[in-house]
Amino acid sequence: MQAYTGFAQVYDMFMDNIPYDDWCEYLKELLGEHGVKDGIVLDLGCGTGNITSRLSKSGYDMIGIDNAEDMLSIAMEKAMDEEDSILYLLQDMREFELYGTVSAVVSICDSMNYIMEEEDLLKVFQLVNNYLDSNGVFIFDMNTEYKYKTILANNTIAENRPNGSFIWDNYYYPEERINEYDLTIYVKEDFGEEEDFDSSEEDSEYDESYEEEGQVFYRFDEKHYQKAYSLETVKALLEKAGLEFVCAYDAFTHNPVTETSERIYIVARETHQENKFYTNE
Repeated sequence: MQAYTGFAQVYDMFMDNIPYDDWCEYLKELLGEHGVKDGIVLDLGCGTGNITSRLSKSGYDMIGIDNAEDMLSIAMEKAMDEEDSILYLLQDMREFELYGTVSAVVSICDSMNYIMEEEDLLKVFQLVNNYLDSNGVFIFDMNTEYKYKTILANNTIAENRPNGSFIWDNYYYPEERINEYDLTIYVKEDFGEEEDFDSSEEDSEYDESYEEEGQVFYRFDEKHYQKAYSLETVKALLEKAGLEFVCAYDAFTHNPVTETSERIYIVARETHQENKFYTNE
């Protein structure tokens, strides 16, 4: 399930069009509506900490978990630079462990779609239930099958920047409900002078195709997979994990989920059920 190795170093550069401030405000609104206005919040699949740090600045005591070491290193560097007291942990969300319970768990930017099997998604939900305070809240988003099948489909997305470019090929397999992302990233050699760019990544490929123009680019190739889950399946797995499904929204609204929703937000709650104390053993 390891993802974002070479791409981690330029992730924020290529994702600077994402309105993280707006996403965080929406998330804070949902947290507040469901009674979580302070306390400890766990961010599952925190990546480079873009949501984690914003929630920290909003007054929450944050823990961030990710299994991509390179992404987490960048998140930790940001926290040090901004003097944020965020606890970052290198863990797989299917096996994560905490020292105590938390007021809420959040997971944004379709991290849950990276879970390829229903039994693994159930494990994540069980662990969330285990570490939530009494009546604690779980809020997460997911890309929908509509988005994979209709928007991404078998399309290619490309973007060129002064310091790099990427080519993003998508392939959707409807029988397996899996979307494959093939990423090719080119990063300018001198980009690392300001961004701690490391050309020694094992999966990097040195590309001299621009050397004649006095520019050298490093190339990274990555393959990612995400799975589409129906809302009915997610509800059933939440219930099986001992969590109560509360509501689901078309992303960034309070509107119900529709057949053309591209991203949805799901809210669940801890319920004191007998399987509360699930362990990994």
